[in-house]
Amino acid sequence: MPTILIDGIRTRYEVYGSGPPVLMFSPGGFDATVEKWTTQGIYAHIRPLEHLSTRFTCIAFDRRESGESGGRVEAVSWAHYVAQAQGLLDHLKIARAHMMGACMGCSPAIAFAVTHPAATASLLLYWPVGGAHYRINSHGRFAEHMEYVRREGLKGVVSLVLADGKPFNQDPRGGPWATVIKRDPEFAAAYQTCEPERYMTYVATMRNQLFDRDTAPGARPEDLAHVRVPALIVPGRDKTHATSAARYLEECLPEAQYWDIAVADQTAATVPPRLLEFLDQTTNPR
Repeated sequence: MPTILIDGIRTRYEVYGSGPPVLMFSPGGFDATVEKWTTQGIYAHIRPLEHLSTRFTCIAFDRRESGESGGRVEAVSWAHYVAQAQGLLDHLKIARAHMMGACMGCSPAIAFAVTHPAATASLLLYWPVGGAHYRINSHGRFAEHMEYVRREGLKGVVSLVLADGKPFNQDPRGGPWATVIKRDPEFAAAYQTCEPERYMTYVATMRNQLFDRDTAPGARPEDLAHVRVPALIVPGRDKTHATSAARYLEECLPEAQYWDIAVADQTAATVPPRLLEFLDQTTNPR
């Protein structure tokens, strides 16, 4: 797969199909990779990338700090993820695209629409993360990492990650840069030299910026109210993808369509036709 540098950070991406562009913000939390569109949970069953690419140009990428993309030790916010997405569109010379987010990918998708409304043709939000349990669990993951750093130091984090190789969402002790540490020896060496107090400030700020509410994170409701593009919201129903988070986005986005479908009914037979119908309608409005 090709890679480019965006603000000095490597981004791995792939382009599938042809037609109007759809920028796809991968599911998978802090392990958001191109592969998750075909291997993770419900996406392995409904296979949106396979179906959408029959009529659209689908641009999938590894979010920074995930997969084959790089990272930087800083207080990462949704704005950083938006900058990565915009840099990728600029590289591909795409001025306007549909935005599809899945899982945690819904949050940078809505943040992108707020920041770059003219570049956003529509929003397709599948199983947006959110809810009280999601915030509590996310904060707990950061707390576990910070406690490990206090106890073992940053060298201990590197040793742990190189030994077990698990991403942050599978082993919180390794922290949000675990995937980059595992893949990039130069990054791992520099990571160990970070000033500990500044590092802990970055981590705490990152936690508070990304997971700041008991509903869908990514953008303030006051800003979402000004996003005047069609949106289709497909709800999940568990402690990571609370249905209340999907309903919240329906409330905040003025042109939202909420597909009131049970998770059990979200199948390869029902979902792809509905997603294609939405994208067709918003590409060629009547």
